[in-house]
Amino acid sequence: MPDNRNRKRPIQVKFFVDEKEQALIKKKMEQAGIENMSAYIRKMVIDGYVVKLDMPELRELTLRMKSISNSENQIAKRVNSTGNIYEEDIEEIKKNQEEIYEGIRKILISLSKIK
Repeated sequence: MPDNRNRKRPIQVKFFVDEKEQALIKKKMEQAGIENMSAYIRKMVIDGYVVKLDMPELRELTLRMKSISNSENQIAKRVNSTGNIYEEDIEEIKKNQEEIYEGIRKILISLSKIK
């Protein structure tokens, strides 16, 4: 067994990958212009990061948008059947659009905090 005491990095870390993962690693190395796999993996492990987005705001907005869509479909059916659009309908559409805008604004604020 080789003597690792004189190495700059004496501790070895191992992990296993399948062929697809290895090909992906090599492709990403190539894109980064790095030829040494140890250097690439070390750099990614130390300086890289994992982003896990759990955004209740996005789920909430998606549900709200489904509800808004249903409501606006009802307005469209009424307009098509009567030929009239009412002030209340226009106000509801404006309110719905404001809710969507506000939901998107909250999501953008959350995303801007990700470092």
